Amino acid sequence: MDFGEQIKAFSARIPFLAAQVKTEEGTKTALILPFIQILGYNVFDPSEVCPECIADCGTKKGEKVDYAIMQDGKPIILVECKAADVDLSETHLSQLYRYFSVTEASVGILTNGIIYQFYADIDAQNKMDSKPFLEINMLNVTDIQISALKRFCKGSFDVDAVLPSAIEMKYTREIKHILGEQLETPDDDFVRYFARQITQSKLTQKTVDEIAPVVKRALNQFINDKINERLQSAMTPQEKPAPVPVQETVEHEEEKVVTTEEEIKGFYMVQAILSDIVDPYRVVMRDVQSYCGVLLDDNNRKPICRMYLNSPTKKYYLGLFDGEKEDKTAIEGILDIYKYTNRLRKTIDKYQK
Repeated sequence: MDFGEQIKAFSARIPFLAAQVKTEEGTKTALILPFIQILGYNVFDPSEVCPECIADCGTKKGEKVDYAIMQDGKPIILVECKAADVDLSETHLSQLYRYFSVTEASVGILTNGIIYQFYADIDAQNKMDSKPFLEINMLNVTDIQISALKRFCKGSFDVDAVLPSAIEMKYTREIKHILGEQLETPDDDFVRYFARQITQSKLTQKTVDEIAPVVKRALNQFINDKINERLQSAMTPQEKPAPVPVQETVEHEEEKVVTTEEEIKGFYMVQAILSDIVDPYRVVMRDVQSYCGVLLDDNNRKPICRMYLNSPTKKYYLGLFDGEKEDKTAIEGILDIYKYTNRLRKTIDKYQK
């Protein structure tokens, strides 16, 4: 498996692993060390991944960071760990802040094994920023985030390039956050920017209030159109998913199949679960009105599973094919798909005999 496939496969296992650990040490062993290992570092070599690395701060002696990833005998990345059930807070950040200021590390990571927050010293040299330049939820990791993670892999990590990369990621993250807020609730200045270019009317508050919902709808439709274009150009004709629905557009079931975000996430989870026994490119999604199917080799005679996630009553089901007929099983949500790993693998084994 390549790096992205390893991350997705590990991501699919996290709900099960996280449910088994109750302590910080358990979190380190089950979640954090495997993550560091996927990045390519030898967790069994203390000269490469140093546990309990001393980071004395001023008069406070004996201060230790949980892990320091080393290069040429110097720390380059600090990793401060918390238990999986702990919400990361400023209190936990303050510990990493102290360690960062007294070491030569370029990056600090605060994590509970599920959320990974990456910090650098963008705002002031040798002083760790209060906001991360990158934050990843391993339960919902994206391809863009996987590309960002590659920069921290052994062999790819470049100390001199860290700051420029961190600056770009931080500013991109902040801009996306601002755009997200504006797309949800555009403020007057944002609306006025567009209004000045589409109307000669005097921009009274009444005019701005009237145009605001139009701006919101237009921008959301534009973004969804771009997503559809990218999906359609990236897939072969038989693999194309249905268009992403525009929130304000009424979809007629008899005319169009709508592939939801939940279905796409479920498909990626099935791909990840099976990635070590079958080439992920052979696992194909085919959506229809009543369910979203996952097939081997895009062959209707080789169904892997069916996801029933569009019920208005929020009752979800997973159809399994490890027997002679489809076994339709109730699930709480897409994360429950992981519970049926063995049955999904059994289905692949059946087709490959």
